[in-house]
Amino acid sequence: MMGMFRKKKSEEPEEKQEERKIYIEGAGGTIVSKSILNGTSKLKWLFRQDAGHGNGWVAFGDKDTQDYVDDVNNMEIVDFNTLANIEPTVVNVFYMPMGSDLEFRDDKTGKYFVDTGTGKEIREPVKHPGQIAFEKNLKFLNQEAYAPDFFKGLFTEDERTAVVRAGRADFPTGEVVLADPLAYLGSKYETVLDKKIPAGSYPVELAVCRSGIVGQRVAAARLLIGSGHALSYEIAMPKGKKREDWGAPGAFTFFGVDTGLACFADAKASEDYRVFFEKWRQENPEGNKYIDYFKALFEKSDEENSAYRNTGVSFLAWKVPGGGERIVLFSSGMGDGIYSGYWGLDEKGEIVSLTVVFMNPSYF
Repeated sequence: MMGMFRKKKSEEPEEKQEERKIYIEGAGGTIVSKSILNGTSKLKWLFRQDAGHGNGWVAFGDKDTQDYVDDVNNMEIVDFNTLANIEPTVVNVFYMPMGSDLEFRDDKTGKYFVDTGTGKEIREPVKHPGQIAFEKNLKFLNQEAYAPDFFKGLFTEDERTAVVRAGRADFPTGEVVLADPLAYLGSKYETVLDKKIPAGSYPVELAVCRSGIVGQRVAAARLLIGSGHALSYEIAMPKGKKREDWGAPGAFTFFGVDTGLACFADAKASEDYRVFFEKWRQENPEGNKYIDYFKALFEKSDEENSAYRNTGVSFLAWKVPGGGERIVLFSSGMGDGIYSGYWGLDEKGEIVSLTVVFMNPSYF
């Protein structure tokens, strides 16, 4: 059938290809009965099967008999957009899962699909699974507290999770800064935390989620401060605010990300970062901080960590020129947003870690 698909695409007139509307980029191949393609029948049945071909969708016409569809010569593999140009309503159900079995209806109430298993009418576009997961994740983030088992699960290696050492960050003052390194580090918009940690150099770990929906992503980042085990967690409040201020007006317990990157940094490193880039901008007035400075450094880091090259995971252990403090920069889950840090506390209530949560992997 794949040979038949190639033949179809190569023989399609150029003017017809130009007229065809692309509803979904990269939609993949779809098996469609020739009666639908040549106009002798109208779309009636649409189901999705995991049979190793294209996107899994198969379409039959209202005049197709069982004998007709059993003959492989009466079926053709075409781009899903070819079917959508014949009946645009199919775009509404494109993201439905494998196993979907639908009947198309066109009556006085409009055009829609009916799930043959449940009888449910589908009249609105079905969201991409990634969009559904993203919306659930937004509601999940930045809560005052999560169960200790959630944090433990984030950094437990299994078939869907990898734990990666991204480098070490230096904290000469012990004053911790959470920020988007390209947009806010070294500015008044960075988030300085109220609690301090002992001066020192600490490793940064990334929990990488291997998702079948959105690919590889950084679900969480963790600064390992002590050798003990965290038994409880509490939200990291900004400087000048206490835990009891959570939820109060003006007590913003999160930091903003506008470039898809986050970092752990010391307050001194942040100041040295600001000074360095002020000078850099004077020398490069038209320069872009990422494109003209950080891009090559990230590309080198990606090459050294080839398992994550060209994925949604990127990180860089970088030393501030002049100051010498190390900062670890890393991808922020699904990208831009607002995120919170959580202190991990041992049995004595001492800080042993700081975790920033970007994603609940169970959603993805």
